[in-house]
Amino acid sequence: MGKRLLITGGCGFIGTNLADHFASRGSDVTVLDNLSRRGSIKNMEYLQQKHSNISFVHADIRTDLKTLSKEIASTDAILHFASQVAVTTSWENPREDFDINATGTLNILEAIRSQNVNPALLYASTNKVYGGMEDISVSLANNRYIYNDLPEGIPETRLLDFHSPYGCSKGTADQYIRDYARMYGLRTVVMRQSCIYGPRQYGITDQGWVAWFMVAACSGQPLRVYGDGKQTRDILYISDLAHAYETALNQIDTVSGQIFNIGGGAKNTLSVLELLQFLSTKLGHSVDYTFAPWRPGDQPCYISDISKAKSILGWEPEIETERGLELLFNWITSHIDEFRTIGIIPK
Repeated sequence: MGKRLLITGGCGFIGTNLADHFASRGSDVTVLDNLSRRGSIKNMEYLQQKHSNISFVHADIRTDLKTLSKEIASTDAILHFASQVAVTTSWENPREDFDINATGTLNILEAIRSQNVNPALLYASTNKVYGGMEDISVSLANNRYIYNDLPEGIPETRLLDFHSPYGCSKGTADQYIRDYARMYGLRTVVMRQSCIYGPRQYGITDQGWVAWFMVAACSGQPLRVYGDGKQTRDILYISDLAHAYETALNQIDTVSGQIFNIGGGAKNTLSVLELLQFLSTKLGHSVDYTFAPWRPGDQPCYISDISKAKSILGWEPEIETERGLELLFNWITSHIDEFRTIGIIPK
């Protein structure tokens, strides 16, 4: 591609995979990360060992404004993944959650606006901006919830309803990103992502649920299922997400200011109980788990309507659920010692 890319949160799960993706296509990639998340150092080492065209900047989007401005001034595009990513953590410390997700994003927008540059800015938003969606009719079908009246899922025209501090902070950034395209002519795109999964995802109990359930089941860790386990999500394999960002970036001048739902869509859905059954089959024995009360704001069902991305971007997922789960399971079982090394599971 030949572009110069800046990836904030570039040593996280998504950032690492996107850095790998674009570096493999010839882009010069700068990953900016404060290395606060477990596994980020391991991901940084992976990227530096694999690619000579990836550079690393240790910085925080909340405080290192001079560094941020310097890096933005010399890039063609920014993929913004630096974020506080867990709903549960946002309950415990809503101010920090807001500082990272909302103020940090505003810092990036202002750094662009204050300079004579206009790089593309693609932002990883979330389906949590739609809230609990208590008004959406759902029913049970075996071990999963389904929408009664929305066979393709939730469209971008759904009213926003920021539920939880995390939803509020991400939703704030979501709308700022969109509005800076309208008000200041910045070239931005918002990607409202559903559940993303794949290799280099060091999942934990409150974030990265597909990976965490696999890690816990493979290492004999206790598993807790919140609610009844029939919660259903559309899931998207990480390589398909990378292609979505590449497609949007290649069309930035025609899609600037747009918001897209990016997920597995109605064809790639999974409930918690279905994942546990998959793991039981793979491991050859039942996976033990206990139930706990529902968590606030936990949607019984969330499925992205991705028809807008299909029609405007010409993008849709290629990795089907069964294949994606197999790929992640194989990666986790061959890297289980890494999860012990970084402290996600006991040594």
